Amino acid sequence: MNSLGVRRWWVLGALVVILLAVGLDLTALNVALPTLSAQLGAGTTALQWIVASYTLVSATLLIPAGLIGDRYGRKKTLLAGLALFLAGSVIATLVSSPAGLITARTLMGVGAAAITPLAMSVLLVVFPPEERPKALAAWAGASFLGLPLGPIIGGYLLDHFWWGSIFFINIPVAAAALILGLILIPESRSSSAPRPDFAGLLLSTAGLIALVYGTIQENEYGWSSPAVWGVMTAGAIVVVAFVAWTRRARHPLIDLTLFADRRFTGGVVPATLMTFAMFGVLFVAPQYFQAVLATSPLGSGLRLLPLIGGLLAGSRISALLVRRLGARVTIAAGSLVMTAGMVIGTTTTAGSGYGLAAAWLTVAGLGMGLMLPASMTAALSALSAEQAGVGSAVLMTVRLVGGAFGAAVLGSVLSSGYRGHVDVAGLPPSAAEAARAKVGGGLAVAERLHDPRLLHSARAAFTHGMDLTLVAGAGIMAAAAILAVILLPRRDATAPTGNGQSTHEYASA
Repeated sequence: MNSLGVRRWWVLGALVVILLAVGLDLTALNVALPTLSAQLGAGTTALQWIVASYTLVSATLLIPAGLIGDRYGRKKTLLAGLALFLAGSVIATLVSSPAGLITARTLMGVGAAAITPLAMSVLLVVFPPEERPKALAAWAGASFLGLPLGPIIGGYLLDHFWWGSIFFINIPVAAAALILGLILIPESRSSSAPRPDFAGLLLSTAGLIALVYGTIQENEYGWSSPAVWGVMTAGAIVVVAFVAWTRRARHPLIDLTLFADRRFTGGVVPATLMTFAMFGVLFVAPQYFQAVLATSPLGSGLRLLPLIGGLLAGSRISALLVRRLGARVTIAAGSLVMTAGMVIGTTTTAGSGYGLAAAWLTVAGLGMGLMLPASMTAALSALSAEQAGVGSAVLMTVRLVGGAFGAAVLGSVLSSGYRGHVDVAGLPPSAAEAARAKVGGGLAVAERLHDPRLLHSARAAFTHGMDLTLVAGAGIMAAAAILAVILLPRRDATAPTGNGQSTHEYASA
């Protein structure tokens, strides 16, 4: 192998390392939510923003970051994203308040938005067509590796170090990738890349933030407050304005014509609803393990492995089912399996052991694994070679938006169910307010007051809120099954497109 070939694989190594860091950060954070609640005094609203700020910023900046890299230099944009992710990680280890952590997570989200599309672009530029399958396989492997490792590594760090350690681990990894990228990655740009649609970016970001903000603020004010419905109405108006602008713009942020193809829409919609429900599961399950089952952070991470195992097993079966039955049937079946898993989860009570949780998480993960690759395949099969880049970016953007709303909406359901069920009768006013102020607040008050009655009530209230969350998630997944049947054409959704392009071989989970 010549020196150029060796250098290419070093470049791939740098890209895989930073992709792994980004993936580990997202999955490790879910295990840390109960610790952040206890040690930072973060209520449910703050926890929702800690999750949603990163996801929402990544979603809205994903496409513009790719366009900026194409126009002004992919290496420059990628390294800038790495620097921002590194800076956000440093800040996250130093802050001492929920607001500071939300700020750090937002900065990390901006960096991740540049890292994801530009790293893939660099990979496609550096590797010739005959070597891309191996490079893409390594890329996909890093994506999957972050799923089981994130909860375990995050749990271990939280058990042995302070809460900021889950972000500290990003620092040496991001710094190493930044140095390797500076030395190894060649600069490249597109001679025909259009100017990014900054007006569309402003409208879409403002509209989505307003909708998420209103949803999260329901915890504090209730749906009848103008601070909730007024902000959400304004957000909806801005989103409508974004769609109108996009239909008229010369180079729009999102190509809405992609959604005219039933294969693309039929793949995107179920995948987005699945991400919505999955973020809700990842928001409530670790808190249930630590608040109700009294596990350690590491124990909580290990108890998420049935979900990951089900997902990985389902993804292996999915390809076979798509070949035999088509994407339409596979997506609908996976949605129903995930629905069944969440319905099983709704039978959880404060006295339920881990066995029930492991069962419903395994079934839900199996459904995720069945439907997600099939959804991605259906959507990507609608794209020509010229549309592959922008279409994949739109697909990832819409899914991330679904994840942000999943954490916001289902987190609000959890909070409402808890507040309406916890029994604070007989407590002093200050203790009663603290017990109801945030999910799990009753547990802290019960431990401080050595009140077994309140402890039992708080655990029952949390379980009730989780059950309501899973009911909502099950409804979302049942709707995904119906929409897959309605939207996808009866013919095989993975058939070649009219221009002769076949289904894309690789689709990230």
